[in-house]
Amino acid sequence: MERRPGTPSLLRELNDRAALDLLLPGTPLTRTQISEQTRVSKVTVAQMLTRLEDRGLVAVVGQQEGGRGPNAALYSVVPSSAYVAGLYVEMDLVIVGVADVTGRVVAEVSVNPNGAANPAELVRGAVDRACRTAGVEMSRLSAFVIGSPGVVDPRTGDPQLAVNLPDWHEGVLDSLRGALDRPVIIENDVNLAALAERSVGAARDRGDFVLVWIGVGLGMAAFLGGKMHRGACGAAGEIGYLPVPGAPLQEDVRHPANGGLQSLVGANVVRMLAGVFGFAAPTAEEAVRAAVQAAATGATANGAGATVARAEEFLNEIARRVALGVASVSVVLDPGLVVLGGNVGMAGGDPLADRVAAEVARICPASPRVVPTAVTGAPVLRGAMLAAVDQARADLLESV
Repeated sequence: MERRPGTPSLLRELNDRAALDLLLPGTPLTRTQISEQTRVSKVTVAQMLTRLEDRGLVAVVGQQEGGRGPNAALYSVVPSSAYVAGLYVEMDLVIVGVADVTGRVVAEVSVNPNGAANPAELVRGAVDRACRTAGVEMSRLSAFVIGSPGVVDPRTGDPQLAVNLPDWHEGVLDSLRGALDRPVIIENDVNLAALAERSVGAARDRGDFVLVWIGVGLGMAAFLGGKMHRGACGAAGEIGYLPVPGAPLQEDVRHPANGGLQSLVGANVVRMLAGVFGFAAPTAEEAVRAAVQAAATGATANGAGATVARAEEFLNEIARRVALGVASVSVVLDPGLVVLGGNVGMAGGDPLADRVAAEVARICPASPRVVPTAVTGAPVLRGAMLAAVDQARADLLESV
């Protein structure tokens, strides 16, 4: 990085960035509060705020009452200084959110792809719909973050091995950037869910933890030392391919359900397993939820085969299979905390998490705390929105 001398203009720039950085989360502050937090004199703070107001980035939003003397003006960032879009793309669903620079979500829409084959057209159409709902021109969006299944190539930023999205492959990032005419980032969906978990969920502010995602696919994301660990090829966390006892070895990397841990714990496998134990349901999530309820209350609603004992057996079997992956990860990373996410992890809640923890402690010298996800709604979308807002804030600070 080029070193710049401490000229008055550079000092003004640094001071203005410091003030704006404090105001970006959207919490109003007085001049005195900004002075205390930046350790800059009140006179200098007044000059900083005037410059930021002149640029349309900061405005007075009220007064702080209750103090001695005149009420102090409260300053806040102008929310419309920047807008962003976050997306979660799956085989049968696209969810788009639009937020302002404070992180406030102004629109969220879901779109059925209806077999659309062109990713750029699909995403642009979904974003356009979300922008119309929000009343925000698409041209005002400054950052796009898209959560996608599969491995993201760290060299190109393109997704690979997105089995459920065959049209998302090398070159898709360039086509998206061309269609949206803005910078675009594609990130692994489970990595984004983990970002949300660390920001607002069960792993809030944790330096080390892993998120095990049990949904349509099986995946994992790891935070180590406060940073996302992606690996040299972007494949860190692809535990669906993990060779484990009781599963055939993976022979086709494009079909992970044929072998490895995915063949024991994927949603389709869990749904079929549920039928064996008397908890047949349209989805794995519904089956697991019914078993948890039966085990807790003794009430069953799935027919003669759905007994409380069978519910316990079903949950224990899922936990045993999940524990194979958690134990394998724990003896390598020893993260201390494992969060179970995805539809199955969320449906299993504490009963499943407690069973996994007990099983891991039985077979593994590292005994992490295991908890269910605490992120409600769509965790991948939540993570995409957080990442997009962070990017927009960084760009805004850079522009000052």
